Amino acid sequence: MKKDLATALMSTLQGKLILPSSDEYDEARKVYNGMIDKHPAAIALCRDVNDVITCVNFARDNDILLAIRSGGHNAGGLGIADDALVIDLSLMKAIKVDANAKTVKAQGGCLLKELDTATHEIGMTVPSGIFGTTGVAGLTLGGGLGNFTRQFGLSIDAMLEAEVVLANGQLVKASANENADLFWALRGGGGNFGVVVSFTFKLFPAHTVYAGPMLWELDDAEELMAWHHDFINKAPNELSGYFALLTVPPVAPFPEHLHLKKMCGVVWCYTGDLEKAEELFKPIRAVKEPSLDFVGPIPVPALQTLFDPLYPPGLLWYWKADYVKDMPPEAIKLHVQHFRQSPTPFSTMHMYNINGAAAKIGKHETAWNYRDANYAMVIVGIADNINDKEIVTNWARNYWSALHPYSCGGAYVNMMMEEGEERIKASYGDNYKRLAQIKAKYDRNNLFRVNQNIKPEPMMA
Repeated sequence: MKKDLATALMSTLQGKLILPSSDEYDEARKVYNGMIDKHPAAIALCRDVNDVITCVNFARDNDILLAIRSGGHNAGGLGIADDALVIDLSLMKAIKVDANAKTVKAQGGCLLKELDTATHEIGMTVPSGIFGTTGVAGLTLGGGLGNFTRQFGLSIDAMLEAEVVLANGQLVKASANENADLFWALRGGGGNFGVVVSFTFKLFPAHTVYAGPMLWELDDAEELMAWHHDFINKAPNELSGYFALLTVPPVAPFPEHLHLKKMCGVVWCYTGDLEKAEELFKPIRAVKEPSLDFVGPIPVPALQTLFDPLYPPGLLWYWKADYVKDMPPEAIKLHVQHFRQSPTPFSTMHMYNINGAAAKIGKHETAWNYRDANYAMVIVGIADNINDKEIVTNWARNYWSALHPYSCGGAYVNMMMEEGEERIKASYGDNYKRLAQIKAKYDRNNLFRVNQNIKPEPMMA
């Protein structure tokens, strides 16, 4: 960015502008995924909505690439880009809980752990992800899968209103009654339509749940994966449990005899009556005796941050994902076969539940299109050493290629790297055309394109 432009922008911000010459630049440009190494032209730490408007207008008027960063957790690192002006929302963290209305309003820079802590005080929660370090904005705009999807739906299903800075610099509200087309698109369409500076969510009752991981031997994975598929898709909505293939971390509280052992498991979450939990889990524990059973009463914020210490920022992640409906025996065999070859202790595979409450909403009621899938599958090759970057990438790609024929075709956009236009279209299915038309209405010049980009397509007269 030219010096005079940087000076002009800096003079109009309440927040701070970090340039490549700044001492803090290298730290500020980092995102959660250490695989991403981008060099933006400037990073604007926005203090308020006016700062966001200023940056949007500045980027548009000066034809500068624009990127939007909330928590920086995005799989493909799409909160940052080379030579871009980055709107960083991390200073905008205001949260307002309304106990009477059972709603919460959160600014776009909030992390899930901050939102969970605030709502926990009144014994309520917003259905969200599984890592406390994830940004509320990015997670929600892509859909919002997590521990409470079967119970309460996706994050977008709890969203009541959004305040959005559009490409023209205008601040608008989007809800079922105001800019309803934009509201539809925001619920799953990602960051394509503007900068969402605040979200208002409906809250659900969940204070202490019966939850945690249960692990079994990898040799039993085929049997247990088939059992889990049959069981979880018939289970009451109060119970969720995503299946995982993983290597046990060599840290407490995991017992030493399991350290670095490849295993299969389910991370359970039951939101029903705690007095009924033990009885509900008796048949689960009877299927096959677990090698590890950490399932029990746990406060929601503790569950939502359970795995944060195991995956610190800066690890190198390569993600491959798909939506999946069925789990035939041949697919299960391929899962176990490929996971046995996992190259690092961090590398894993998860099958997140979609059914239950999330499946009760029609596929055209929001931009999120795969309501009839049972799982969002994600395969992640993860390394802590740059020398293993190619190894984990190839493993994830090969694993995914073997399983992709058994998928629904598209993937959860929050779990995708930069994979091209056809994969994006596949992930929105027959909702894509409407999204492209709404994109043309609100951002016809595609200012917001550092994302899983939906290209503007005006409606024909």
